[in-house]
Amino acid sequence: MSITVAVAQFATGTDKESNRKLVTEAVRSAAESGAELVITPESSMYADPEQRSEPREYAEPLDGEFTGCLAELAAAEGIAVLAGFTELLPGRSRASNTLVAIGPGGERLGVYRKLHLYDAFGYRESERIEPAEHAEPLVFGLGGLRIGAMTCYDLRFPEMARSLSDAGANAIAVPAAWVAGPAKEEHWSVLARARAIENTSYVLASGQTGPFCTGQSMIVDPMGSVLAGAGEQPGIALARLHAERVERVRATNPSLANRRFAVIPAPYT
Repeated sequence: MSITVAVAQFATGTDKESNRKLVTEAVRSAAESGAELVITPESSMYADPEQRSEPREYAEPLDGEFTGCLAELAAAEGIAVLAGFTELLPGRSRASNTLVAIGPGGERLGVYRKLHLYDAFGYRESERIEPAEHAEPLVFGLGGLRIGAMTCYDLRFPEMARSLSDAGANAIAVPAAWVAGPAKEEHWSVLARARAIENTSYVLASGQTGPFCTGQSMIVDPMGSVLAGAGEQPGIALARLHAERVERVRATNPSLANRRFAVIPAPYT
């Protein structure tokens, strides 16, 4: 009832082939280090922080080249992978900011399309990305744990993490491209630890590195302690997660059982 997890960090750009090499190196490094799940950042397929092109120009379908390569890589290395990419949505004018989970046999475990778009700090993601409708949360089982997934800006919304807990997650994965700026690195750390503490869950936060993003990928314990961190430079951080650890923490701090409010989905405005 335990699993070794890696959070990987690197900086992708507008060259898809180079980006696939970064993903491949990270996944192989994680597998060689004994990880059974590796989480790579948001926009692992393609990143365009300077907005030189429209997302639909580089987006790929769910069964496109990027996800096909992920499936082959996962199967070859015998490791599960959670990664972010820009998904081409049929009949839509905007693309989706999407996470895909691939099992260690290359099978697709699930998909999550970003709910909270980054319309903050002078940026408007909604002008280029389609906001997702509420759907079944992405939660998948691995090594006796239940891993829920959300993306970057979702971390600022406690209801999002709570909805994953309600769906059975005891570890919450957060692929991100957390944009650098005043106090932003502190926000990333504080929010990741807060989501772990209030949900008595592990948090597995994987971020793009500089110059545009903060890096600082981390694995947080259900009590809020940082078990492993990757710092500023490209690389991975590893930790062993135990389902029994979550059970012990929830017995000591039964805040989920004691709560008196429910999460109610709201329409996007």
